[in-house]
Amino acid sequence: MGQKSEIEWTDATWNPVTGCTKIGPGCDNCYAERFAERWRGIAGHPYEQGFDLRLWPSRLEQPKRWKKPRMIFVNSMSDLFHKDIPPDYIDEVFDVMDSASWHVFQVLTKRSSLMLKYLKRRYGNQLIPSHIWLGVSVEDRAHIGRIEHLRQINTDARFVSFEPLLGGVGSIDLTGIAWAIVGGESGPRARPMCYEWVTAIREQCVASGTAFFFKQWGGARPKSGGRELDGVEWNGFPWKIVPHEIKSELIK
Repeated sequence: MGQKSEIEWTDATWNPVTGCTKIGPGCDNCYAERFAERWRGIAGHPYEQGFDLRLWPSRLEQPKRWKKPRMIFVNSMSDLFHKDIPPDYIDEVFDVMDSASWHVFQVLTKRSSLMLKYLKRRYGNQLIPSHIWLGVSVEDRAHIGRIEHLRQINTDARFVSFEPLLGGVGSIDLTGIAWAIVGGESGPRARPMCYEWVTAIREQCVASGTAFFFKQWGGARPKSGGRELDGVEWNGFPWKIVPHEIKSELIK
């Protein structure tokens, strides 16, 4: 399944895998699980299995059929580095991303150590292609170690999603991090996000030259609290890491 996305920081989603399992507090109220479980047991629906892990080989070639460059969020409904996804299937996903170089692929994971291990095996000491962006989710200070795993990956295209931000992260080393996205939780059990947690990250981004994107305050619905921080929408984007040959197409 691939489609135009309502996520503010991407153009489209591509889900060659769906389903996942929880590994931390950021997963407690997972929006993807909540959506998928609505359809459990409905024969013929893409989510008839609910949020159980499922591979979709039929979707692998989809980005190659999209001729206009897009920013593509990979596995918005899963985590590509889930321990139960076979490495050879992850290889197939990366084969597509490597070859469809007219797109920007945004890969986001909470399983940062598994991503690091996989990429070292696949690329060795080579620089990872700049159209493949690699990111980690960090919900609180207890999980900032994921950023250190990310910084060990041989790429210039690193990003961090502090969403849902559930606590202050304190002082963080953003060296080599091109982009930071911050957002509050949404849904019927959304936990509140404090102003001070957000502004502390923003100030560190400004100091380090990291593009800062504020996605939402969150609430019962994603748009409940709006997107303004101190009266401004913060739409920072890491244009410096967008491959030159596709930058003009993405700007259109």
